[in-house]
Amino acid sequence: MTGASQWSCVLWDMDGTIIDASEGILQRLQVTFDRLGKPAPTRDDLIDWIGPPMLESFQRNAELSVDEAHSAVEFYRSLHDLTDMGAGTRVYDGVVDLLSEVAAAGVPQAIASSKPESQVVPLAHAFDISGDFVAMVGATDDGVRRATKADVVREALKRLEAAGADTSRPVLIGDRRHDVEGGAACGVPVIHVTWGFSHPHEGDGSIASATTAAELRDLLLTA
Repeated sequence: MTGASQWSCVLWDMDGTIIDASEGILQRLQVTFDRLGKPAPTRDDLIDWIGPPMLESFQRNAELSVDEAHSAVEFYRSLHDLTDMGAGTRVYDGVVDLLSEVAAAGVPQAIASSKPESQVVPLAHAFDISGDFVAMVGATDDGVRRATKADVVREALKRLEAAGADTSRPVLIGDRRHDVEGGAACGVPVIHVTWGFSHPHEGDGSIASATTAAELRDLLLTA
């Protein structure tokens, strides 16, 4: 135990927790749906797209087959190559300072995101937060080998442990039910944050909830 936290390490979801990428996501979804010949999602629809794995979202929300969804995800992700990685993205208020404070307190941190790792790492560098993390983990680009939130959490814990971090008392910070369920599958408690994109009661099963970075700080660090 670091003495600065009851947690030996902290895992962070990315979309809806660290960053608000809604503008860029909406733009890429609209282009993708135009290609599919389907009505494009609106901003109000984003709650059904941000957080869950994209493959799952295309199957459920666009009613695509598995093969069609794989093709749609591949095209959607290719649009990142056409724009600046940080375009249409911002960091939530207070989160950058909190990441720095947790790192300064000696608590190892990792990103555990359903976004592809090939996007997670450049985004962390773009917002100058990569130095606060021991590991930065996302889904595999194929959406198969490491696809679920539980897969990502397990890999994040594995990399933290390999780096010498104490993983005996981890906690995951997230905004969606997938975070709560993925954490539970790995025996990792979850603190639910409400500033992202979530339906009512998505935090059910979490150990606590935070509405601001200041409230989250009180749940992560001792006074």
